[in-house]
Amino acid sequence: MTRGGSREWYSGAGGASRLRFECTQCGACCTGPEGAVLVTPREVDALAARLGMTTEAFVAQFTHMTPEGRSLIERETAPKSGQFDCVFLDRSADPSRGTCSVYMDRPTQCRTFPWWPDNLKDEAAWRRTAKCCEGIGRGAFVPISTIRIQRDAQAAAHPVHRG
Repeated sequence: MTRGGSREWYSGAGGASRLRFECTQCGACCTGPEGAVLVTPREVDALAARLGMTTEAFVAQFTHMTPEGRSLIERETAPKSGQFDCVFLDRSADPSRGTCSVYMDRPTQCRTFPWWPDNLKDEAAWRRTAKCCEGIGRGAFVPISTIRIQRDAQAAAHPVHRG
């Protein structure tokens, strides 16, 4: 249920949803037009520890401020391409794909994709998200409780930025 008591558009019968998702580890959610990967202070601390850095050094080397808050920096994939990779997307093993070099400590925004409030707003938003995520439409139907937990975690971590 939504806060107003109505059912989410993606609610199915018996606690299921009408949405399928299975991550393919393609890295597509870590690349694209310039954007923001917002990080909380706790996430910054965890990432710094993973990399053996002080928090201050991590902030200086890997983050910048955006209107929404502190974000990881991105690298342009090619000059003037308009396409950017997360600074932690590693393409060394396979340039056509990528893996997260900090996967175990990735930010909430990354952990909760594709279940962001903006992506779940309506079917049109979900279809737009599916165009850049090959995992949408794969696998089993995701339990509605799982979707709600992930959606609400993203909303709580970044109340201004909804996805």
